[in-house]
Amino acid sequence: MPHVHLNDIDIHYRDEGTADGPALVFANSLGTDLHLWDAVLPHLPEGLRLIRYDKRGHGKTSVPPAPYAMGTLVRDAEALLDHLDIRDCVFVGLSIGGLIAQGLAVKRLDLVRCMVLSNTAARIGNQKLWQERIDAVREGGIEALADATMQRWFSRDFLGRPELQTWRDMLTSQPDEGYIGCSAAISGTDFYTPTSGLRLPTLGIAGSEDGATPPDLVRETTQLIPGAQFHLMRRTGHLPCVEAPEAYAARLTQFLSDTGHI
Repeated sequence: MPHVHLNDIDIHYRDEGTADGPALVFANSLGTDLHLWDAVLPHLPEGLRLIRYDKRGHGKTSVPPAPYAMGTLVRDAEALLDHLDIRDCVFVGLSIGGLIAQGLAVKRLDLVRCMVLSNTAARIGNQKLWQERIDAVREGGIEALADATMQRWFSRDFLGRPELQTWRDMLTSQPDEGYIGCSAAISGTDFYTPTSGLRLPTLGIAGSEDGATPPDLVRETTQLIPGAQFHLMRRTGHLPCVEAPEAYAARLTQFLSDTGHI
């Protein structure tokens, strides 16, 4: 699995599908790695170039000392796309990945022709909330937050499934320092003004039972961008790509078709 040294870190990524196909880039949420998208990819149409990566402090990417700035996370994504010679991609960002998507589109519209803002917002939470989580991880590791995080992430139905343990394990396997670093980046980010200046095809996706970024918050952010679409996925939480991957891929495919990407 490839790594590339950019921005003084080693970024772990996967570049799959059709090498000269239209690019679809995925940025995952806090506390997850690029395997977040495993169940979605098989349901996407053939002919796409599929890029996934672990953001700094997560998965198999380097874990520099916290805190991180959102601008740094955006530069990491920018550097990776430049390294891979990608232009005019559709950028799919979930949660903190959606913040990265917004920041990247504001900075480098040549890289992003369309974006999908999944279970995210222009501002997520507040500084007090994120400082409490940072303090909890400093004291007790990510394990201290794991059960409460599962409640925010997943629908009532999914919380009773045995595969819940897989996602709890993914969360607690992330480095504490990376979780803290990215939490600090979220805490310091307010994209309401820059995002309201964006003019590109955008799809917002929300889960009806999302306890981290509720549907109204996702809708509010999506509506900052003229002409943006909004889609509510019923009976899913913060990670609808996990709970309903086939339906998620179908809506994503429709967006790719509507925007002429495929």
